[in-house]
Amino acid sequence: MSAEQLPLFPGDRPQSVPGPTATPHVGLTARSPLSAAMERFHRHMAEQEFAENTVKSFLGDLKLLRRYLKGDPPIGQLGTPDLERFMHWLRSERGTPCSPKSYARRLTTLKVFFAWLAEAGVLPADPAAPIVHRPVKTPMPLILHDDQVEQVLAVARQMMAGDKPDPRPYLLVSLVLHTGIKKQECMAIKLSHLDLADRDGPALSVRYDRPRMQYKERRLRLPPDWLRALALYRELYKPEEYLFPCTPRNLEYVLADVAKLAGLAEGLSFEMLRWTCAVRDYRARMDPDRLRKKLGLSQISWHETEPKIVKLAEPPL
Repeated sequence: MSAEQLPLFPGDRPQSVPGPTATPHVGLTARSPLSAAMERFHRHMAEQEFAENTVKSFLGDLKLLRRYLKGDPPIGQLGTPDLERFMHWLRSERGTPCSPKSYARRLTTLKVFFAWLAEAGVLPADPAAPIVHRPVKTPMPLILHDDQVEQVLAVARQMMAGDKPDPRPYLLVSLVLHTGIKKQECMAIKLSHLDLADRDGPALSVRYDRPRMQYKERRLRLPPDWLRALALYRELYKPEEYLFPCTPRNLEYVLADVAKLAGLAEGLSFEMLRWTCAVRDYRARMDPDRLRKKLGLSQISWHETEPKIVKLAEPPL
């Protein structure tokens, strides 16, 4: 698989790691109440194009901290012992189970929030910095090995040329395997998002309706033989606006059929194809930041994703 991709849209604005900004922290001091700092932090996250789920999680975690403190103390009065007691309360005294993943995220919230205040000069030091962050161990994603990739593509080609030819499996598998797009991005593809003018270099424009998600927009190269599959698919299925005018479950059934015919015991999913694409591009020595943008990931998400890609790309023992 070629690692070459088309340039991204000029307006691409990847999410950055939180840092001092010119507006949100203005007016905050060490004497400001926690609630005021939370409000300004909310504004900062919006300006920095934080993912919607990240904003909700961070604000929820800070509200939990405020409830634990039983008031609205000045942020300058919060020290490392206070935050350590809060984390101990979450793990051992709250009475509500706190999973390792939630515990780790809440610690991340404290570190991002107080690092922003310290870097902005609101606080003289970061009280969350000394707290040890122990990453949660999660299962590694499943990927296809090279021989499995070839088997999957061979099966999909056979389905396209059988007695009852169906080009959809090959169109779908080759699309996700080559671009690494997510399931929801796949479902959102419109025919107008496909650039088919150059037969040697068809391309897909990944679009988002919401302005705050524009940093995920990108332009990705498609394999040349995808055009033939697309022509057969359009002739058979006759899509009018969206490339896949069906439900996500329908496409999951398509992948399940391919997996069964290819003899894949672990099945086949969008996530498996996406991770396989990332690992193959990494092995092809694609620039890490280019790969991050190809996958539509923010810098914060990439911090967690890149080590997994590197690990998965290691040769088997």
